[in-house]
Amino acid sequence: MTHDEVLEQIKARRLVAILRGVPMERLDGVVGALVRGGVRILEFTFDHAEPDFLAANAAKIRRAAEEFGDQALIGCGTALAVEEVEAAYDAGACLAISPHVDMAVIRRARQLGMVSMPGALTPTEIVAAHTMGADIVKLFPAGELGVGYIKAVRGPLAHIPMAAVGGVKPENVGAFLDAGVCGFGVGGQLVLSAAVKNGDDAAIEARAREFTDAIARWEAAHV
Repeated sequence: MTHDEVLEQIKARRLVAILRGVPMERLDGVVGALVRGGVRILEFTFDHAEPDFLAANAAKIRRAAEEFGDQALIGCGTALAVEEVEAAYDAGACLAISPHVDMAVIRRARQLGMVSMPGALTPTEIVAAHTMGADIVKLFPAGELGVGYIKAVRGPLAHIPMAAVGGVKPENVGAFLDAGVCGFGVGGQLVLSAAVKNGDDAAIEARAREFTDAIARWEAAHV
């Protein structure tokens, strides 16, 4: 897919599953469950506390792209440096997500044809990220900011696509969409840690369906 096609799919699907700490031996089961539940955008995060995090996450991205690339778009998360973006791209990622605003990271992602989604908190950071070339600005942590904050920020900055990450649940999906975000990134509320550990893929699939159904209900009510 081209950059624009990937961006269109992200905005259409709205939901990005954040896979943090999923071991390689559970990758196929977890990703398969998410896909069956309707999730089509996957973010594999770099764990900078691990000594071999770069190669480890690149291996997960490569595996997911090879096994599920025809069903889902694969991205990297917590990309703090250019070399992480490059490693993810080489492994098959088409989306680079960060918790912060870094011009070099945003620029390299765009140079490679990847969709860039950096994280921002304040209006200054949001505008800076957009000016640097970010496709979507990730409002993080959205749960702590609250829907009221998002509505207020989007007043003067409605032209900038924003996604909410943190604190998103099926029960409040509609409230965040009403506030004007174009989508979400969801980690522990979707990729259930206990289910990952216990091999309960059915629980992950059911939770994914709760999110995708909630989004579908909102969209049906806003046609």
